[in-house]
Amino acid sequence: MATLGVNVDHVATVREARKTYEPDPVWAAALAELGGADGITIHLREDRRHIQNRDLQVMRETVAVKLNLELACAEDVLAIATETRPDQATLVPESRAEVTTEGGLDVVGQYDSVAPAVERLQSAGIPVALFLDPSLPQIEAGAKLGVQAIELHTGSYALAKGNAQARELETLRTAGQQIRQLGIQLHAGHGLTYQNVQAVAAFEGMEELNIGHSIISRALLTGIETAVREMKRLIENAGN
Repeated sequence: MATLGVNVDHVATVREARKTYEPDPVWAAALAELGGADGITIHLREDRRHIQNRDLQVMRETVAVKLNLELACAEDVLAIATETRPDQATLVPESRAEVTTEGGLDVVGQYDSVAPAVERLQSAGIPVALFLDPSLPQIEAGAKLGVQAIELHTGSYALAKGNAQARELETLRTAGQQIRQLGIQLHAGHGLTYQNVQAVAAFEGMEELNIGHSIISRALLTGIETAVREMKRLIENAGN
């Protein structure tokens, strides 16, 4: 059975919209653990648009389950990763213009920059995963680096409908088989929701799914009624 890594970046996104102290992604991580999360995933972007250095530092001290740090092959974040030593580092592509990660890491085209990043992280004792599109050349290039895991980018599958989604699912399944045949751990993530996750979770040998936006979106709605009732009660009892 695949484990669940909960990405709490979007909690930090709400906080950074006001540049205040709440909601705190550290608290969200703790609640996710109480809900049964097997891991916590955060992306320390170069532009710090959501997760901040402080968040990583506090979570490294408080998260009791697996802490998975997503990061680019950039000096700034690599230095922080090797110092804080998360339980896993997942190398991802990054663009300042994108709203969210738009595709897998191009290991084939950027091998000379990805390879030293992998070596640096592994030398610090950090297992490394690569976030890749379900492409055999990319998977083979990633395998040459000796990484512990490959996380398949499931975005195209998540966006597709009908027969197109079935084709994308089969592409993912084939890629997953290739990853396992190479002796690499199989992970997946991006765009997975309550409606589409089970087909991917059922892949033979699937070890880890990382899901954020859908869980945080559901939590926002399932928790609003309770939050409003608590605020209403405080107002009603003011001065008593």
